Amino acid sequence: MAHFKTLRINHIALVVSELDASLKFWRDGLGLALAQAEAVPEQQAEVAFLPVGESHVELVKPTTADSGLARYLAKRGPGMHHVCVQVDDITAALSHLKTLGFRLIDEAPRAGHDGRRYAFIHPESAQGVLVELYELPISE
Repeated sequence: MAHFKTLRINHIALVVSELDASLKFWRDGLGLALAQAEAVPEQQAEVAFLPVGESHVELVKPTTADSGLARYLAKRGPGMHHVCVQVDDITAALSHLKTLGFRLIDEAPRAGHDGRRYAFIHPESAQGVLVELYELPISE
């Protein structure tokens, strides 16, 4: 039995080649507010978060030509990149998934600059979907 709880879809990430063009659709066209935009050097990306209810649309633009994200964009073009599921205990979630034989990209959570912990599950374990797990600091 799993000793963690899946809380919600935190965000759906879309890889884009241009943030401004993407914001024109999501912000200007659909009326979503831009909640946060920032550079994320450890991911070699710029990101923009637009809330939709309790979740977000995350726009992700690579900032270097040789990052994994840039290679993904070059190979597949802009569009869906990953689904992020928020859990209450990421260490327990990763342990549970590994016990069940699912392939993990990250066997231990990474630490974000904002206190969140995150890890990726290989797409072959989720029928072709890259899944990110999030554990947010308790204050959120």
